Amino acid sequence: MSTNIENILIIGSGSAGLTAAIYAARAGFSPLVLTGIQPGGQLTITTDVENYPGFQDAVQGPWLMEQMQKQAENVGARIEYDLIVDLDKDVWPFKVKTDSGKEIQAETIIIATGAQARWLGIESEEKYNGKGVSACATCDGFFFKNKNVAVIGGGNTAVEEALYLSNLCQNVTLIHRRDELRAEKILQNRLFDKKNINILWNNKVDEILGDDFGVNSLKLISTKDGSETTIKIDGIFIAIGHDPSTLVFKNKIDLDQDNYIITNLGETATSVPGIFAAGDCVDKIYRQAVTAAGMGCMAALDAEKWLANNK
Repeated sequence: MSTNIENILIIGSGSAGLTAAIYAARAGFSPLVLTGIQPGGQLTITTDVENYPGFQDAVQGPWLMEQMQKQAENVGARIEYDLIVDLDKDVWPFKVKTDSGKEIQAETIIIATGAQARWLGIESEEKYNGKGVSACATCDGFFFKNKNVAVIGGGNTAVEEALYLSNLCQNVTLIHRRDELRAEKILQNRLFDKKNINILWNNKVDEILGDDFGVNSLKLISTKDGSETTIKIDGIFIAIGHDPSTLVFKNKIDLDQDNYIITNLGETATSVPGIFAAGDCVDKIYRQAVTAAGMGCMAALDAEKWLANNK
């Protein structure tokens, strides 16, 4: 088992992790980035990206993350395709074990492991992912301007997505498997006031239908009597929540009730001095590549400052 000592270890390689790597490398360190199970993060499963600053035309998500990684490596970051399986936060330098069997010692750690959207788990969902199926209205809603879309879910996320889409789309259908929403009352009132949002109660998605051009309809099953209906739509937004990728940190650093990492307000410091966190494993509100990148920058600056004060 090989042992290395790192000044700054970055866990995760999405926009938060790679931005942290760029800033740490430019500060004179040679940070090590463990890519995790999905190198490049959620943008690698996104097609057109139109809301990341700096590009006149839409760019492809995988290409954008490839460029970020090349930029990080160009200024001195090192990338390893590995993932963390254990953290010992009670020693310093901290000790991390990886899936490949490596043990790494690190004076500071930046956690940027992101979050994953929850999916329905049906085969057609995967087939049309990026071709009419999305889990982010803010990211992809623009592509459905003046079209008809469906939102799946009944909590705050689903209602917020439906409200956002109602300002872009001709018609929004919210599909919920129960006969009442779990969302906050104020959000429900806004939803019910919208003329171009209709709700299909007591229904669940059985199959997403489409052709070579993408999604064109949804096959639904009643949760009351099992009857089937088919509705025509141009896109479907899955809004049944997100799960932060923080399981390995449970009982090691403070997490909230939804397993998001708790940081000091306006900072990236976690409950363990010397360990910082950035991106979607912390942020349950915005969940955008650009906000994750900003937090990655903050985490690198915070780690640099911590090292200067504690070494």
